[in-house]
Amino acid sequence: MIRVPRVSLLLAGFICVAVPGAALADPLRVGVSGAPPFVMPKGEPVHGISMQIWEKVANRLDKPYELIYQLNTEANLQAVENGDLDLAIGPISITPDRLANPRIDFTQPYFHGREGLMIPIKTPGLWARFKPFFGWAALSSLGGLMILLFLVGNLMWLAERRRNAEHFPRQYLHGVGNGMWFALVTLTTVGYGDRSPTTRAGRTIAGVWMLMSLLALSSITAGLASAFTVSLSRLEPSAIQERTDLRGKTVSVVAGTTSGTWAKIYGARARESVSLDQAIDLLSKGEVAAVLFDEAPLRYYLQQKPEAPFKMAPFALANQTYGFVIPMNSALRTPIDVELLEMQRSGEVKSITDRLLN
Repeated sequence: MIRVPRVSLLLAGFICVAVPGAALADPLRVGVSGAPPFVMPKGEPVHGISMQIWEKVANRLDKPYELIYQLNTEANLQAVENGDLDLAIGPISITPDRLANPRIDFTQPYFHGREGLMIPIKTPGLWARFKPFFGWAALSSLGGLMILLFLVGNLMWLAERRRNAEHFPRQYLHGVGNGMWFALVTLTTVGYGDRSPTTRAGRTIAGVWMLMSLLALSSITAGLASAFTVSLSRLEPSAIQERTDLRGKTVSVVAGTTSGTWAKIYGARARESVSLDQAIDLLSKGEVAAVLFDEAPLRYYLQQKPEAPFKMAPFALANQTYGFVIPMNSALRTPIDVELLEMQRSGEVKSITDRLLN
């Protein structure tokens, strides 16, 4: 019988136990893509909505992992599809086309957002400020007032021209002109007294006009004030006021995201950029009319740089849901879904989101 040294047996046993354990402890390969506030730049501490939520999920599951930064969302998805990654995180939208891919799958959504539009802010020019005064509301009100003054001027002239020719001469133009002057000073409650009726008919007309003036003046003033307020509040340097205004415009989008698809849906010309910062730089240079991207990162940018001459358009283009991406039939799917649902019910997801967005 061959006796095997005790040291050799111990070494063999150690290898048998250690090798499988090491294999089980291999860290997950986690791809990272996206922009703040979901993913912070490489080299910074683990921070961002997507990264913090994943970190908590990984800790709950006791799963070690290593972060592998990807160029963009499409590169991240492709790496999962090719088997180079075990998981992809970031603001990755769950879309019908991506769900139809037989080689990748999505976890439970962890964030519900919107597709937004960032447009420039500039001080309106001189003509833009005075334009409301030449609009339909102002001109129609002025025209209506002139017609009223003309009618009252004619009535006063007809009633006074024979007995009060001194104030309302018999000549038509002169007499009606004085009548309109009387109607105007009565309307404005100035009442110079240089023209006044002496006949019963003239005084009756003047009395009725005085009562009408109270209503007419207040109505015209209120109408003009409302029209000017609305017109001035709509002074925008951007030609994009609603979704339909996107048609034919050039907008900047980030390559590898769904923003290009939404630009096409709304009839805009998409100009791709490598990153959100580059897309915003194109807007700064006036080379595009807007930046079309996820609303949360755009609002986060404006929050971090309040001096930036941009603002969000007053409408959203679409609703978005974000989830983690895993290979099809991955054993990680159910455990991650369970943890995400528990974190949502406990308020942990909302706490992370509110802390970075508010």
